[in-house]
Amino acid sequence: MSIEAIKKLLGPKGFIDNAADMAAYVEEPRGRWAGHTPLVARPDTVADVAKVVEICQQSGLHITPQGGHTGLVDGGTPHGDDILLSLGRLNAIRDIDAAGFTMTVEAGCILADIQTATIEEDRLFPLSLAAEGSCQIGGNLSTNAGGVHVLRYGNARDLVLGLEVVLPDGRIWHGLNSLRKDNTGYDLKQLFLGAEGTLGIITAATLKLFPLPKRMSVAFVALPNVEAAITLLALAKESHGDTLNAFELVPRRAIDFVTRHLADCRDPMNTSYPWYALVELASSDSSSDTNGHMEQLLEQALGKNIISDAVIAQSDREQADLWRLREEISGIQKFEGGSIKHDVSVPIRHIPAFIEEASKAVEGMAPGIRPVPFGHIGDGNIHFNLSQPEGADSDAFLDQWEAINEVVHDIVHKFGGSISAEHGIGRAKVDELRRYKDPLSLELMGRLKNALDPANIMNPGRILPEDLSGGE
Repeated sequence: MSIEAIKKLLGPKGFIDNAADMAAYVEEPRGRWAGHTPLVARPDTVADVAKVVEICQQSGLHITPQGGHTGLVDGGTPHGDDILLSLGRLNAIRDIDAAGFTMTVEAGCILADIQTATIEEDRLFPLSLAAEGSCQIGGNLSTNAGGVHVLRYGNARDLVLGLEVVLPDGRIWHGLNSLRKDNTGYDLKQLFLGAEGTLGIITAATLKLFPLPKRMSVAFVALPNVEAAITLLALAKESHGDTLNAFELVPRRAIDFVTRHLADCRDPMNTSYPWYALVELASSDSSSDTNGHMEQLLEQALGKNIISDAVIAQSDREQADLWRLREEISGIQKFEGGSIKHDVSVPIRHIPAFIEEASKAVEGMAPGIRPVPFGHIGDGNIHFNLSQPEGADSDAFLDQWEAINEVVHDIVHKFGGSISAEHGIGRAKVDELRRYKDPLSLELMGRLKNALDPANIMNPGRILPEDLSGGE
């Protein structure tokens, strides 16, 4: 009866209940998890989101909120009889205040569309991800997404001024706020940012905007080792910290993979080097000589024997080509067979030791394994991806996923790092969170969950173990 009530509320365009059309919502894009739901609810107003939640609360139905369905930890795939609540139709840009450097958007807005809208106003929304053409801002905020510009602008939670949230009892918290200063009690929005829909459903957000960069310089820098990358990062921060926009680590193996499988991608250098850094400087000052500043940085680094070689892009197209070498790394690994992935962070000074120790450990478990550590070294986030040995059986290799995860995550924990830097916990890492998170932190998280969602209807089974999540 409750499902029929949701259908009646939303009308024919507001729900999907046949298996063929629901497949795109319940099947994880990489095929790792297959879900099930009796209904995909697709409300197009905040009021209808609230009414759906209220019906589920009264009927004891669980809800799995879903944005663009690009997550990698089984956070938005429905299981059992969970109602899937898709936010895709809630996609209006409500307001852009160029003078105040803010915008208010609904949760279903595609990240790339938000970026485009701000550029048209001569402003920048700096969150940038590989999935930006399909991911939605509600999901970005619910998972506290990172991306390539965290070094300068911070994680998703740092880009939010206010939220509108539907609570587990169906009430709407009107927390949209464009104030930069508001010291009137707890910062409630932070409860929902990174909570993966377990405490409430983000339906809209007021975001921070920034001046649009007018000048930019991108360099691809060859390095003898990872230690040199850390040294170059420190030098770049010291000399150009106010314009350092991104600093990405790339291993030689990744360049081999990308250039092997993408005919229009080429190695920008004639000589192979073991490691590279992709460095970007950006300024909103149209008179800024960012290429000159990049040249000064690289000349200084070369004089100190930190770097081996470098190429500075001389056009927008060349900048895009250099960035593509970095952006294609994760997706291209599928052409090399099975890939076991890790989204981790460690203190920047420990990155070289972590990569060395973790690589040796996994090579001992699977001789011939091909580590591909890359990512946002500027904020300590390493995507420690592992391609199968050449010629190995992919299924047999992927069967080692959990065992290899445990070994890698133990090393991450040893160095004081995190087992999830920007993808969240979802269902995939619940047991690992219990293993690595201190008991008091888990207890406090459980208290918050039980206080806001005592019936545990909101995205159950995500983040917290069931015994800490309350409900039936």
